[in-house]
Amino acid sequence: MTEIGLVSCTKTKREQPVPPGELYSPSTLFSKARRYCERHHDNWYVLSAKHHLLEPDGPSIEPYDETLTGARVARKREWSQTVYDQLKAADLLESDITLVFHAGKAYYEELLPLLEEHNVQIRIPTKGLMIGERLAWYNEQI
Repeated sequence: MTEIGLVSCTKTKREQPVPPGELYSPSTLFSKARRYCERHHDNWYVLSAKHHLLEPDGPSIEPYDETLTGARVARKREWSQTVYDQLKAADLLESDITLVFHAGKAYYEELLPLLEEHNVQIRIPTKGLMIGERLAWYNEQI
């Protein structure tokens, strides 16, 4: 079984273009989720509100100010469809894969229904936790 961590972007970003895995590193929550993924999952990706699914070591991207939190359902659905297409193209929707979301509800609620037709396993270890509770959970795990 292969585990893939999916870490959502954060409001806090570096001020210059850097690879996706580094752009959000000023955020404590992102840094802890990244560390958890690197220790407990086989691979991980960034879920970017602007750029969708990104490889952490991919090409540098400019800082941006965009989030799915509070976005209209239509926007979340459009974003989720693109991420779904990217996951499918990367062969990450196979039965031997578990997608582990390290993200707020806005980043998975419209994506989960699209994944139902696949045998991919889904886990959301911090589901329902507030940011402070998520930080505490990561502190216990890493």
